[in-house]
Amino acid sequence: MKDKIIDAVVGGMTDCLTGAQLERLRSVLKITLQGVDLSCVCDKERVNHDNEVLLTSFISAKNIEGCSSKTIGYYRMTIQKFLNKIEKDLRMICTDDIRSYLTAYQQENGSSMVTIDNMRRIFSSFFSWLEDEDYIVKSPVRRIHKVRTEKLVKETISDEHLEMLRDTCEEMRDLAMIDFLASTGVRVGELVKINRADIDFQERQCVVLGKGNKERTVYFNARAKVHLLRYLAERDDGNAALFVGLNGEHGRLSIGGVEARLRWLGQRASVCRIHPHKFRRTMATVAIDKGMPIEQVQRLLGHKKIDTTLHYAMVNQNNVKNAHRKYIS
Repeated sequence: MKDKIIDAVVGGMTDCLTGAQLERLRSVLKITLQGVDLSCVCDKERVNHDNEVLLTSFISAKNIEGCSSKTIGYYRMTIQKFLNKIEKDLRMICTDDIRSYLTAYQQENGSSMVTIDNMRRIFSSFFSWLEDEDYIVKSPVRRIHKVRTEKLVKETISDEHLEMLRDTCEEMRDLAMIDFLASTGVRVGELVKINRADIDFQERQCVVLGKGNKERTVYFNARAKVHLLRYLAERDDGNAALFVGLNGEHGRLSIGGVEARLRWLGQRASVCRIHPHKFRRTMATVAIDKGMPIEQVQRLLGHKKIDTTLHYAMVNQNNVKNAHRKYIS
């Protein structure tokens, strides 16, 4: 056990000390730990308890930062699985432990590189927090670089497919929801939180609560306005929610409810892979295609970093072809 502790300490100082200094550190640690009883370190119950306390503190910090419950749940699950597999005190975990875990996880589950890089980012956030809070000297994730992933072209909804979806709608609610998503580009989590009182029909705008509990204003077009007004005029319930279920209870529509309904409408219209985020990507792509400044698209989408918005600028390959014909051919 002493050798493992010494290896962990020396490994954590690799980037800070020369080879000779690392050997000197190893010698000093061996001398210092002679005669020291480290049996308590092997106490699995204590290790699990200490790890759980630190994980809970980290989750609390993320909660204060305004992360959504879904994000926090994903963080906890990912880190907990790692700790259960490693079975080591967090202070003793080294870079090789994390590399080995990520490699084994990918091989056992056949996970994509995107999933593995998401896990790496979560571990980086966790261990960086431990470092900032002085629980560890240095994050072992620092030497694990971003995982290279394939740059896939994301699909958008064509004008034809959008019309096919509209033609499939038999409920005014579905038509209003499709046009609202297509013109505002809101996230599905934002959509289900909107209340009727949040809508300003005069200015055709709406205040939504985005990630980090940040409010922003989004705008909808005339088509969405007309269908929203017709939908609301049909309703006889007292629910404050903008979109509610079609059953007799008229409860607020959930994220799963929106996703399932859009998927069903897509199947009826013979339009593949219809989901809420595809409307968001389509709106951004159309805005960029028509020349809207990227900073304004960023504001509409509620992106913290403009790099996230820039991904949408690379969606439509037809723009590249047309530009080539205009300037090069």
